Amino acid sequence: QASQEELKAAYRRLCMLYHPDKHRDPELKTQAERLFNLVHQAYEVLSDPQTRAIYDIYGRRGLEMEGWEVVERKRTPAEIREEFERLQREREERRLQQRTNPKGTISVGIDATDLFDRYDEEYEDVPGSSFPQIEINKMHISQSIEAPLTATDTAILSGNLSTQNGNGGGSINVALRRVTSAKGWGELEFGAGDLHGPLFGLKIFRNLTPRCFITTNCALQFSSRGVRPGLTTVLARNLDKNTMGYLQWRWGIQSAMNTSIVRDTKTSHFTVALQLGIPHSFMMVSYQHKFQDEDQTRVKGSLKAGFFGTIVEYGAERKISRHSVLGATVSVGVPQGVSLKIKLNRASQTYFFPVHLTDQLLPSAVFYATVGPLVVYFAMHRLVIKPYLRAQRERELEKQRESTASDILQKKQEAEAAVRLMQESVRRIIEAEEARMGLIVVNAWYGKFVNDNSRKNEKVKVIDVTVPLQCLVKDSKLILTEASKAGLPGFYDPCVGEEKSLKVLYQFRGVLHQVMSADNEALRIPKQSHRIDADG
Repeated sequence: QASQEELKAAYRRLCMLYHPDKHRDPELKTQAERLFNLVHQAYEVLSDPQTRAIYDIYGRRGLEMEGWEVVERKRTPAEIREEFERLQREREERRLQQRTNPKGTISVGIDATDLFDRYDEEYEDVPGSSFPQIEINKMHISQSIEAPLTATDTAILSGNLSTQNGNGGGSINVALRRVTSAKGWGELEFGAGDLHGPLFGLKIFRNLTPRCFITTNCALQFSSRGVRPGLTTVLARNLDKNTMGYLQWRWGIQSAMNTSIVRDTKTSHFTVALQLGIPHSFMMVSYQHKFQDEDQTRVKGSLKAGFFGTIVEYGAERKISRHSVLGATVSVGVPQGVSLKIKLNRASQTYFFPVHLTDQLLPSAVFYATVGPLVVYFAMHRLVIKPYLRAQRERELEKQRESTASDILQKKQEAEAAVRLMQESVRRIIEAEEARMGLIVVNAWYGKFVNDNSRKNEKVKVIDVTVPLQCLVKDSKLILTEASKAGLPGFYDPCVGEEKSLKVLYQFRGVLHQVMSADNEALRIPKQSHRIDADG
């Protein structure tokens, strides 16, 4: 947000600080020339409205993007953003043929009713009958990939295999999708399989208004019984910023009308739905709470009641690694019984394990379905997942340090050179501040601080930044914006990839003050709240 006048003032101040003619020592003169050139390059970028807009929006990578030389000058930041996105699209189109979007699901159904609902007298004469029998009674595998043909056309190939109680089959589908405009797209689908005959389908999506869209799906299923047509239409509208309303009409096999309202916010997800249809009519309410923690923990519950009975579900899911989310849901219903559903999402692959425990409502089954997954998860998290993630993080940090070692060494040398060049200016600033009882930085450190006893084995990694901070003091004030402090003159990153803070001990009006600020946190001193209590 700096104005051109502020940029010029900062440029003049840094030029005076780093000007080579102000230093007679040959080594300092060489260092000053290098820093002076860096300041000049930065000012050239920021003083030009076009290059500044590019840098403000996209940083250094935006300046390195090919194609800016043909862009008309005197463009607004919004027009420059559009031009950058156009150049990015052109680059993506060149890489289009190398991209696919694989998605897959593996579902394994497990029958564990023998654990809770068992007649022991029926198995007395059967060898090995003393152990409950757990069986896999169904499996389903599906996979799809996308192959971009052009910037607007995409081919989608998908297939699935299913088996249940010894009987199974599969199908394969091919779809061609074309984006017709910014408002919609259409898709043609062809399929065939041994469980059903050939399939022909057409899907259309269209934005009616900025807040409303419609989706229509027509299908013709050919079988030995003849042609079975089907039509599904969904009309959706944004009711407010976080709420969507849906109306769905389905004609053909299992015809139904459905209406639902979905509210999704940063901390919660709420759904209420009502369906009238043949053979199933029901009402459903579900709620999910999203915890704002590092593991993105979510707890959920739902109630569904209809002609088929009543089902209550509750569960939780949590991120266990960068690309994996583990969840478990307990389902209790009449007449469905008790089931435990375990789901693992790994990138674009989903692994689903529904475990049917009992056909009746047995308290023991509900208890073990609830407590069992919690005990297993916390044991696995403590003994396996946490040590694995810690080792993985250490490997990534080490790799990052190795890849940036030469760059960090150069930044360190530049920072040390800048500190030496600042000495004379800092001496004058301190004299002026002492004369007016102003702001004097007594000590300042930047890097990784370890205050928690649980992390006492970790090494403290900080650098002294007293001189650079004092050099930034102007009229008894020090103002730092919301950006990494590693980029400030005289600073560098002492611990790549780790959390950093800035700790400052300063004197204002003869009284000591102290503050600790996070790396990307804005800082403004002096402040009354930083004052150190003399009695403490």
